[in-house]
Amino acid sequence: MEISLDNYQVKVAGEVVPCTPKEVEILHLLASHPGQVMDREQILSQVWGYDYFGDTRTVDTHIKRIRQKIAHESATWGLITVYGVGYKFEVTR
Repeated sequence: MEISLDNYQVKVAGEVVPCTPKEVEILHLLASHPGQVMDREQILSQVWGYDYFGDTRTVDTHIKRIRQKIAHESATWGLITVYGVGYKFEVTR
């Protein structure tokens, strides 16, 4: 997988995956810290900024969409839910 914040592009197996800017930023944030669990508040503050006043569940919705878009049968990585805590990017190989 390739994630570029320069042109807000995600590639999986060499193919461009259409993602929104927030999806790219969330994926980049989590992939930049593999294995580190981040809660919704951390993701909101780093991606949306400290002045975000919406529902923290928006993170869940974005994560769900990202998972659907980047799913690949030979993937050695994934977005993992740590129940009761948050999310992490994990490399399995």
